[in-house]
Amino acid sequence: MSSIHRFAHRHDAGRQLGERLSELRVQHPVVLGLARGGVPVAFEVARALNSPLDVLVVRKLGVPFHTELALGAIGEDDTEVLNAELIERLGISTKQVAAVIERERAELARRVDLYRRDRTPLELAGRTAIIVDDGLATGATAHVAVNVARARGAKNVIVAVAVSPPETIAELERLDVEVISLLVPSEFRAVGEWYDDFTQTSDEDVTSLLRQSTIREPGRDTD
Repeated sequence: MSSIHRFAHRHDAGRQLGERLSELRVQHPVVLGLARGGVPVAFEVARALNSPLDVLVVRKLGVPFHTELALGAIGEDDTEVLNAELIERLGISTKQVAAVIERERAELARRVDLYRRDRTPLELAGRTAIIVDDGLATGATAHVAVNVARARGAKNVIVAVAVSPPETIAELERLDVEVISLLVPSEFRAVGEWYDDFTQTSDEDVTSLLRQSTIREPGRDTD
């Protein structure tokens, strides 16, 4: 049983997650932080594993009349995951779904341009990709991130998070990925309730942490 009860902040979660992942002894992984909140966690994981850090930009697709509820998610490389059952049950029209996707695609493109600039994504072909986030609720963003990593050629994918409800972990494991969550509470309302400080991560935080990452891949473009 885990002795962890909650986290001081995202960097604290990342340090503890890095310790757990170190036990796996994965050879030459690439650490991918889900923007924005997953990047501070991933920064500490990458440092613990002495591995390169990159950002993976994903966007939750919120239900139009209840934006905290995810009807799906989109990610880089035109990846998309939709919860067809939820969309049908709530009576969300095709036009409404398309409008949400269009809006979030614009924001995703803005963030990709801001975070990457002249830096190319890290090469994932034949590697183990460790996708890191501060926590999971529905798992929609992690699902689309797994699709992005596999589309880029990742041989193995690990989803590593600070906290997630058990049903979300079970859903992700159906994608044939390993899921590591430091906390797996049976009663779960929101990721933020498991942190003392859950201040929103800014764009500036993300770009700063990416610049600070000291492990570089041979031949990768730099700023």
